[in-house]
Amino acid sequence: MKYVSTRGAAPALDFDDVLLAGLARDGGLYLPESWPVFSAADIRAMRGLSYAELAVRVMRPFVEGCLTEAELTRLCAESYGAFAHPAVAPLKQLGHNQWVMELFHGPTLAFKDYALQLVGRLFDHVLKKKGQKVTIVGATSGDTGSAAIEACRDRAAVDIVILHPHGRVSEVQRRQMTTVLSSNVRNVAVDGTFDDCQDLVKALFNDAAFRDEMNLSAVNSINWARVMAQIVYYFAAGVALGAPDVPMSFSVPTGNFGNVFAGYAAKLMGLPVEKLIIGSNTNDILTRFFEGGVMKADGVVPTLSPSMDIQVSSNFERLMFLALGGDGAAVAKLMDDFRKNGAMVMPQGAWTAMREVFEGYRFDDEATLAAMRSLKRSTGETLDPHSVIGVAAALKGHAARDCSMVALATAHPAKFPDAVEKATGIRPGLPPHMADLFERTERLDRMGNDADLLKQYVRAFARRENA
Repeated sequence: MKYVSTRGAAPALDFDDVLLAGLARDGGLYLPESWPVFSAADIRAMRGLSYAELAVRVMRPFVEGCLTEAELTRLCAESYGAFAHPAVAPLKQLGHNQWVMELFHGPTLAFKDYALQLVGRLFDHVLKKKGQKVTIVGATSGDTGSAAIEACRDRAAVDIVILHPHGRVSEVQRRQMTTVLSSNVRNVAVDGTFDDCQDLVKALFNDAAFRDEMNLSAVNSINWARVMAQIVYYFAAGVALGAPDVPMSFSVPTGNFGNVFAGYAAKLMGLPVEKLIIGSNTNDILTRFFEGGVMKADGVVPTLSPSMDIQVSSNFERLMFLALGGDGAAVAKLMDDFRKNGAMVMPQGAWTAMREVFEGYRFDDEATLAAMRSLKRSTGETLDPHSVIGVAAALKGHAARDCSMVALATAHPAKFPDAVEKATGIRPGLPPHMADLFERTERLDRMGNDADLLKQYVRAFARRENA
């Protein structure tokens, strides 16, 4: 399997090199050169598999030539064997043809664990094989950081620096990152938004000399391996609900577009996905795009669902590339327009094709709180302020009337106790392995939004650890 850049000017790479590269040299994101497609019989044969076995079946074509089936089987068994629920990603029924998939049973209580527990082990495996060491620099709007740190802590071949927007993540999210005191881990609170953090990461990757000096790698969903691992739980839900013999739709609380793009990838691979519903908060750039065909960034507004407080959705570039027929030059031109002007207009044909699959709905803080109260009252379920946006969007989605609708619950309610208590009057408690989180020592550094300062910081940290 070879991978190509969405901007068309970087060399095709195999899986190992895509894993370590993260962002392509031309600033693009990697995608498979061709998509593996499972037949109806292939999907039926997935019934009854454990989550780890299903992960091997779904991901095997993407790592062909780089990992053996035995190696992938071991890595998947290790990654998912310690999740807190035996089903790993259990489904709960909320109503007629309405389901929620709980993706918060990993070690850091968020959906990012489903990819990053595997990605951390993939890094270890590939780096040992190559005899190399990497410096990971990543940005988080809340959950990626803790999941990445948990996956990479204490690994000899990895140094990791995670950026988060100062004061714009929940206290639980922050402490999950800053209380990990491993020598190969550093946290930086950036004065700015998540988009600023993401831009800093891209600036470091786009400095070829610095990138090579530090052997930079990425754990954000710009890294293809993240998206690849997330495809698995769409197949898990689909097979559990009768795929390939019945269609279904998915509703996803969406910020950076990686999670919902994994659902689109599952559709390309043969899963009978009718619609992909996007749930947005007040930072509704994606919903506005699917309503009108124009991608226009506004200022980021802090909300009760901070992991979705994003105006530049990096993974959307992958969908653009596919909708534009693999025209990397056209993608590069549109992304340049967006960077310069804060807006881009999608060609009508490409936008129409996207609209056949995607639709979006927005919910401000009051609507989010109301949805949390309503869900608690009607079903007894307590969801965090991100997951409930997925459920609320599912209820609005047209496809809910036509087939099974699965909303993705992306975080444990205890990660956002203030919002949950405000909505329901009940303050959710942390699970036993995190019960002392607020008593643990924190370590973090604060920094202005300055790429040169960040380069100095990363260089000093990585050199100290390499000394």
